[in-house]
Amino acid sequence: MRTVYFATNRVLTGPADQLASYSSSVVAPSDPNAMTYGTAFVEDGRLDADTVGAIKSINDVQKGQFSDSAKGDLSDPGRNLLVFIHGFDNSFENAITRAAFNQQWLEQSGVPAASVAMVAFSWPSAAKLIGIPFPSLAYRSDQTRAGQSGLHLMTFFANLQPLIDAARSKGNRVFLLAHSMGNWALQAGVESWFLHGNGDAFLFDEVFLAAADEVYNTFEFAPDGRMSGLRRLTKRISIYASERDDVLKLSMAVNLGVKRLGQDGPHDRANVTRFPTATYRMVDCSAAADYAFDLASSHQYYRRSPTVRADIAKTMA
Repeated sequence: MRTVYFATNRVLTGPADQLASYSSSVVAPSDPNAMTYGTAFVEDGRLDADTVGAIKSINDVQKGQFSDSAKGDLSDPGRNLLVFIHGFDNSFENAITRAAFNQQWLEQSGVPAASVAMVAFSWPSAAKLIGIPFPSLAYRSDQTRAGQSGLHLMTFFANLQPLIDAARSKGNRVFLLAHSMGNWALQAGVESWFLHGNGDAFLFDEVFLAAADEVYNTFEFAPDGRMSGLRRLTKRISIYASERDDVLKLSMAVNLGVKRLGQDGPHDRANVTRFPTATYRMVDCSAAADYAFDLASSHQYYRRSPTVRADIAKTMA
């Protein structure tokens, strides 16, 4: 059984322990205390079949911050911490079960540092299929809601900060993994952090940006627009990109030809003055051919490719 601590800015339409209550509507931007925090218990999935487990229960739910029990666990987790932000087309259930699945394959990597306590942030994706044609209302609506999650993600980070400090004081490291459109939400959160007067903060030892559905020049919005300020919140940023990512090719078309960060990394990526190697790590996953490849899996290589999975786990060490 997996434990996933979570925060979400989805509007609840019923009892917090019922999955159907977690809607695709965004809570009021003016009221970050309307966010829901809780703990989910999830069955193990099947790594060999890429199948997630089922959520068995949702507990310790409250508004505005984690429960005292969850705070205690996260402050002294006995292992490293990983914060996960999901991508497009994920319901609340999808987000939590995927977080548990990620925890499972990282643990089974055999790298002790990759055995992590999992914290998930679930923004209100509508979990609707791409459909035909791809430039559907579902994609644009998800993108809008991800962007509207900036203040809530900032608040989530602020609530995590003292727990992170406590966990780190006990010798643990802290990581962030954002996949796909989760990077669109992340840039809004980072930008909101600095717009609201917050300064440098050692939130993460490493940030993993996987198949990022975010503009490829996101680090150029100085001084702290989009992801340009992310370097002030982490020691290092690992950017995983693939030119074979067919989903991002479609996303680029929908976004009027604007290249995505997850296609071949940031603009001018070879410029070590702009992207010093001590801060930015570029990982080209285009050659990863060790998994069943199709439209959907081309965008999921961070967890489908044993080679890429091993790289993430080793980087945590």
